[in-house]
Amino acid sequence: MLGDAFQILAGKTAGEIFSNDSFLSNPITGLIIGILVTVLVQSSSTSTSIVITMVASGILSVENAVYIIMGTNIGTSVTNTIVSLSQSMDKEQFRRAFAGATVHDIFNLLTVLVFLPLEVVSGYLVAITEAIITSFHIQGGSDAPDMLQVITDPLVKSIVQINETVITLVAQMVPLEPESSMINIWCESRPGYINVTESYNQTIGITNSTAAYTTSVMEMTTIYEQEVVVGVRKCKSPDDFLFANTGLSDVEAGIILLVVSLIILCSCLLIMVKVLNSMMQGSVSRIIKKIVNTNFKYPFGWVTGYLAMLVGAGITFVVQSSSVFTSTLTPLVGIGVISINRMYPLSLGSNIGTTTTSILAALASDPSRLEESLQISLVHLFFNISGILLWYPVPFMRIPIRGAKFLGNTTAEYRWFAVLYLISVFFVIPIILLALSIADLWALLSVLILVAVIVIFIVATNLLQTHKPQWLPASMRTWEFLPLPLRSLKPYDRIMTKYLLCKCCCKDAVADDDVESVESSVSSSPPSYTTAAAENMAFDTSEFTNTTAL
Repeated sequence: MLGDAFQILAGKTAGEIFSNDSFLSNPITGLIIGILVTVLVQSSSTSTSIVITMVASGILSVENAVYIIMGTNIGTSVTNTIVSLSQSMDKEQFRRAFAGATVHDIFNLLTVLVFLPLEVVSGYLVAITEAIITSFHIQGGSDAPDMLQVITDPLVKSIVQINETVITLVAQMVPLEPESSMINIWCESRPGYINVTESYNQTIGITNSTAAYTTSVMEMTTIYEQEVVVGVRKCKSPDDFLFANTGLSDVEAGIILLVVSLIILCSCLLIMVKVLNSMMQGSVSRIIKKIVNTNFKYPFGWVTGYLAMLVGAGITFVVQSSSVFTSTLTPLVGIGVISINRMYPLSLGSNIGTTTTSILAALASDPSRLEESLQISLVHLFFNISGILLWYPVPFMRIPIRGAKFLGNTTAEYRWFAVLYLISVFFVIPIILLALSIADLWALLSVLILVAVIVIFIVATNLLQTHKPQWLPASMRTWEFLPLPLRSLKPYDRIMTKYLLCKCCCKDAVADDDVESVESSVSSSPPSYTTAAAENMAFDTSEFTNTTAL
């Protein structure tokens, strides 16, 4: 329902973004469009299907579609990052949950940073997939089997039914009727034919008796029949579904569905965390943690991660959504049932599993567009395989795990950082890069080069500070040479706490400071304080904390 709500609100906008093919040849622009459209419709499957349709129609080339597919890979990881916010009330749970959610983000971002320039230079993804398509005589197959949808579709379709064709038509710049809507208007339709008249000018050359060659332009007219779909019965509420022809606009219906679906989602997540916390106690918790996070004994320990990938790919194929699978794992990481080291290969397997459904869907497509649609699906598959080969087999290269743990620690200390990260990575930065790419390519390249230089300097300096500090000047052996706002989030935390956060949060922050001051006074109390007095003071402190929290 959440995905349907986003499609109703932003489906036509997403189609319009795809329709502007004048700048899709720019790899950075294609990447950003893939991110934004996937975030808008909350479904990489929907955005990928639009790309496949555009390629099959000749509107978009396979070479340009590759970068949009890379963007959809990043955009699809926004859902589990949103889900992690439901555990922000508990500091330790939030630390683990946010790290577990963002390990997927970091993997996708790093994979794009490496393989997008490589694809621009070499075009290896297009070359590999084209060789596979031309080498095998591929026959059409059947649709991917519905498994989880068998359970969810009857309920969701009784509430709202989406006309996804509208997005594709807008992307193909096909004019729509004024009353067209993302919500199904017609529940019964039949094929029909209309006469289409086309006029065009044709140049005719004539040679006369004097051997002089002249040309004339004649207006020609062609009449042919075009097949169309004609609606014969309008949907009726609530007989067909709840939001059928209610008189609400797409925006009004989308907002209602969005609010309701978010309430249901957050409620279910909170209840699931509470239930799991009550179940995962004592011996049960230890047994489950041991089974889920266990590794094979030496020398077969390396096999464990690859088996976890197979599990992730298999379950994602069953539920037909990487967002659903990783979003389900995120609360489990938060309460400590699944470790971040196990979450990582499961997420990588999920990336593979979500491409298998698109491959099966491509095999079931129209024979005239089978090769193009299948090639795009294979591009998605080999892109994820390339990322796994780079960031998983060698333990030292498992940088996404370290990056996710860093983000988890940061958000546990400054909880507002999670929302800032979410808005920046998936909205603000892509929109800024998109604006720069439209305005001036050299301005975009200048910004990217500047950011790359800064990142390389920070990484190199950190490595030298850790391993070879003697190679650096004395002043650069720590980051103290930089102003505080450039090396710490504390100044921003004071601003957020004072001006932007709610009074309740501010009171909690003040309470925490008071608790720390009382605890420090207990620890530094003179010897005349008895143990009982210290215990009473500690008890009073905990009582004060509980009252403030209440």
